Amino acid sequence: MTVSVIIKTLNEEKKIAATIESALAALEAVGGEVIVADSGSRDRTVEIASAYPVVIAQIEPPALPSCGIGPQLGYQYSRHPFLCLIDGDMLLDPDFLPAALAFMDEHPDAAGVSGHVEEMEIANLEFSRRVNRAAPENRTGTVDRMNGGGLYRRKAIAEVGYLSDRNLHGYEEFDLGARLRAAGWQLHRLDRRFVRHYGHTDNSYRLLVRRWRSKYLFGIGELLRASLGRPYFFRLFRELPELRLWMGVYAFWALCLAVLIAVPGKLSALGIVAGLLVLLVALMSLRKGGPSMGLYTVVAWFFHAAALPVGFLRCRREPAAPIESRLIGQRG
Repeated sequence: MTVSVIIKTLNEEKKIAATIESALAALEAVGGEVIVADSGSRDRTVEIASAYPVVIAQIEPPALPSCGIGPQLGYQYSRHPFLCLIDGDMLLDPDFLPAALAFMDEHPDAAGVSGHVEEMEIANLEFSRRVNRAAPENRTGTVDRMNGGGLYRRKAIAEVGYLSDRNLHGYEEFDLGARLRAAGWQLHRLDRRFVRHYGHTDNSYRLLVRRWRSKYLFGIGELLRASLGRPYFFRLFRELPELRLWMGVYAFWALCLAVLIAVPGKLSALGIVAGLLVLLVALMSLRKGGPSMGLYTVVAWFFHAAALPVGFLRCRREPAAPIESRLIGQRG
């Protein structure tokens, strides 16, 4: 029951050494390999990783960086019966793999098992919001996706064709979970720590802009496009409450536009629209516990809602096709 630990990276020179060391330490109890799947880092990530006994795979043109391409790149070069996905800014808990493998051995219908992602950087409003929200995907027991990574069974991945959709800039875990569940497999989250996550420390609003530029926010639209014609397409609207939320944002924008068109006098119309925005922020401030989180929540809604149609209209490549890449590290 050996494991290929796949570390997906893009410019992670500050954290990659600690991440690799945590993965190598975790493998001492179970055996396996570490694969650094790099999406074209321009810093010292690959140089630092080269000092360790790991396999390094890096994309080459015409392949482009995305959240989905890293896991699939690692899968392409992996060789063990279980696959553990982590990011290049995470520390793998030393006791997780033995517990996860024992669970998989006892549950042959389980395609994957994860644990809790402990957020270590919560000064940023985005990561603070993740810690405080009671999202369904954060519960223990049977789950619909394994956000943040986890341990997957290679047999299950082979059955659904590919590990991660290279076209997705977000929601790649949900897409994988939907495909696995449609094939009759289950996913579970144990009530124990999986990784410590040292996320971005950027200003919250700067992070939103960064995620637009990196196309991360386009992920949900890309997911909808990838799910067209699939048996689970309509389940997305039940299992992703944010889709209903973005519909509400579109309705709010339509109301504001109607006011601007129908109300005589530009100043009066703008005043009403401004009042509606202030009211929305005030309501979210009450719900979220303060004006800073209330304002950020509304701004984040607007960014995500604007990104959905952009992502939906993006071109797609065959997700199961081999990724253009090269091996840098040598296998032991």
